[in-house]
Amino acid sequence: MISIRNTQVRRSVLTALLFACAALSHPASILAEPVTVRYAEGLVHGFLSLRALDGTLVANGDLIQVARGDRVTARLTFRFKDGSLSDETAVFSQRGHFRLLSSHLVQKGPTFPTPLDASIDGTSGQVTVRYVDDGKQKVEAEHLELPPDLANGMILTLLKAVRPSAPPASLSMVAYTPKPRLVKLALSVAGEERFATAGSARKATHYVVKIEIGGLSGLIAPLVGKQPPDSHVWVLGGEAPAFVKSEAPMFLGGPLWRIELVSPVWPKPAPVKQKK
Repeated sequence: MISIRNTQVRRSVLTALLFACAALSHPASILAEPVTVRYAEGLVHGFLSLRALDGTLVANGDLIQVARGDRVTARLTFRFKDGSLSDETAVFSQRGHFRLLSSHLVQKGPTFPTPLDASIDGTSGQVTVRYVDDGKQKVEAEHLELPPDLANGMILTLLKAVRPSAPPASLSMVAYTPKPRLVKLALSVAGEERFATAGSARKATHYVVKIEIGGLSGLIAPLVGKQPPDSHVWVLGGEAPAFVKSEAPMFLGGPLWRIELVSPVWPKPAPVKQKK
């Protein structure tokens, strides 16, 4: 139970509750539209780094993606310096629109306060979360009405496909709290930002992704400091859009971490000995 002592905060919470009751008595129908496939996804192997915002290296990662027909399997893996692991696999179709078929997320090790193994069946709506709480194994199994714009494991893919001039107002995502919960991701464009590759100037579109919890919890969360921070994603546009970097938390209550592409580093060749 949350104890609210401040009078101004108490009034704000009561006002939020009244608005929530009004919304429940007059529900609005929001149509969730899947993202159109503008560019078909294919074979990818990307090398990634995961860093704190101060530049400290946290983990090394790989994005491995394979396409067979209109079915794509994308696996994003991060191996942390402390031995922790984050391993997420999304299987989706790209027949006219992107549609999540299944998702599997594993997070374990000292980095994660609540180790979990979560899976989503996009066809049946079955969501299962296995996690550890106070040293005990627990399971949350829910059947959810999953919308067609579900974005688990696909956010970077979907943002490459949207038009910066007219992005969708929102996407849907199953959040693990650890109980599975359907939330909205409000999308907005913060503008274009310059960066360089090998001295060549380029521009990337900066997207802001805000989690909207919804319901009474969503109205109260900002008042009690539980609102998740906004995530940020930068995408290079043009005839072949590409992910550039992102800044987002990886788990509930986690810090913002930066994901960036990295290039291979080769060992320096041994000096050639000259003959006398």
